Amino acid sequence: MKLTFHGAARTVTGSQHLLEVNGTRILLDCGLYQGKRDESRERNRHLPFDPSQLDAVILSHAHIDHSGNLPNVTRNGFTGDIICTFATRDLCSAMLRDSGHIQEQDVKYVNKKRSAKGQPPIEPLYTEEDAVKALKYFLSVGYDRPYHVASGVTVTFFDAGHMLGSAIVQLDIEDEASGQARRLVFSGDLGRRKTPILRDPTILDSADLLILESTYGGRKHDPLETAEGGLHDVIDRTYKRGGKVIIPAFAVGRTQTIVYELNRLYHAGMLPDIPVYVDSPLAVNATDIFRLHPDAFDAEAVDYLTRQDPDGDIFGFRRLRYIRQVEQSKELNDLQEPCIIISASGMMEAGRILHHLSHTIEDRRNTILIVGWQAPDTLGKQLIDKREVIRIFGEEYRPQAEVAVLNGFSGHADHGELLEWVSAFRKHPEKIFLVHGEVEAAEALSVSLKEQLRYQKVYIPELHQPFSV
Repeated sequence: MKLTFHGAARTVTGSQHLLEVNGTRILLDCGLYQGKRDESRERNRHLPFDPSQLDAVILSHAHIDHSGNLPNVTRNGFTGDIICTFATRDLCSAMLRDSGHIQEQDVKYVNKKRSAKGQPPIEPLYTEEDAVKALKYFLSVGYDRPYHVASGVTVTFFDAGHMLGSAIVQLDIEDEASGQARRLVFSGDLGRRKTPILRDPTILDSADLLILESTYGGRKHDPLETAEGGLHDVIDRTYKRGGKVIIPAFAVGRTQTIVYELNRLYHAGMLPDIPVYVDSPLAVNATDIFRLHPDAFDAEAVDYLTRQDPDGDIFGFRRLRYIRQVEQSKELNDLQEPCIIISASGMMEAGRILHHLSHTIEDRRNTILIVGWQAPDTLGKQLIDKREVIRIFGEEYRPQAEVAVLNGFSGHADHGELLEWVSAFRKHPEKIFLVHGEVEAAEALSVSLKEQLRYQKVYIPELHQPFSV
């Protein structure tokens, strides 16, 4: 049995792990690498394996760094099953189409510059049409229901608590070469306990091999209660000075969490009587999908939905409006009274949020509320670092608005929560492979796994590094 780590190795993006056993090739996740434009294009276009030789893809969840290269794989010869949960399939139907559209728009922009230099045009990695075609290969399986994938390989999904439909992947393998029964567990992205809407990550009791995410190795999140209280405080003080609260948020997951919290504040009489706008077509589509899957909600969200919310809609209330059309989005920039605008992208690198920032960033009355991790060199990180001058659409702006940060809404387990989850294994994995984390984060987690939990065989794979297991 062989494992090769073709993505999310010593970085947090492009999750792709290839399992070869019993003459079959199974890919765990198929994410887009997201980084500098030219490097990303090359890495995503030139796959490190032959898609036509894959027997199956097992998808942990719908985030683009885990699912985003699937249309490229299917257009290049893959015809097997893409196995995932029902909610993951539904979210991918929106997210992959959106990704294809972005690929096309990105190439239009690049080709305009290439044409001016007399260079030949390039093609998108894949198109929206390619994304639609990829959806026919999806096969949905419910949580806790074993499914036969290939010769001697059975998969079972357990709730990872990270986003709607996210799964811990358990593979029970009868290894024909060794004659051994082995259990491989891939954590996917692990969520936190007691987060809004979602159930807690499932505790597993045994594994022979573990592939574990390490995004927040060495770091600790603020308590969720701090974030919930902070959200109220930011809105209250901004309202009192007559300003707008601009919330850059990822369209899938973070937006729904913030809306849910605002809903509870509104019905508790703790939200000022101001309009709230969700300005992102993808967020609107994703929210509709969330409404289709109350089966994935935790007990608290189900109780609030069925017994407490007067409207029976945890993602809606009287002062909330969802925005699809560009013209409606532009109208928000002309508003003079206080309001709350939630818009993508979460790191402020693209999308409608940039227009809202350009109209609000130089006004002291306003607040930019950051509710997610900001990668180095992104506009969001520049605001956190209090850069005196930032650039939006090529124009210079001098930030005057308040910049507030609430880290407690993270969808990833932190260092302590990762250790707590691993410590529950009664049968200790023989080997642990740390993925989906920067080197410093993975190394910090590795040290704690060895020193606190007494694991000896902890590996931080290099990109494309193979292991015989």
